[in-house]
Amino acid sequence: MRFPSCIGYPVAGLSLGGAVPLSEHEQRMLDQIEQALYAEDPKFAHAVRSTNPQVHYKRRIVKAALGFALGVGALMAGLVINQGPVTIAISVTGFLLMVVCCVWALSSWKRMTGIGSEPHQQPRRQVKPKATFMERMEERWRRRTEGE
Repeated sequence: MRFPSCIGYPVAGLSLGGAVPLSEHEQRMLDQIEQALYAEDPKFAHAVRSTNPQVHYKRRIVKAALGFALGVGALMAGLVINQGPVTIAISVTGFLLMVVCCVWALSSWKRMTGIGSEPHQQPRRQVKPKATFMERMEERWRRRTEGE
């Protein structure tokens, strides 16, 4: 269970216009939940409050870098060992490990820096339904007869 005010971030919902503050009632309810959490398990509440999510993502990036290095080692070991199918299996495993670690590190990096957290929305244009051939001809005839 996550309590946004417990981890030091402003409590707000996202909408199309940006952050929206909680109503007074919602803020009171959240404060009551937070107080109940402190009363029930103060160690857990303190751990959640003092934890910085960026530390978690940095740790994941370090683990991914170590996994990448392990994948490079496996790839090189597969190239050095010349035992037929075993060589291919070790090399492919090393390469796949490298790819997975890269994806893991990049996703952690995006979450840590906040890149891509808010989807970019382009303004919507009103699209006119395409007129049929006869409607276009009628429109041309109307413009010609009205002298436009």
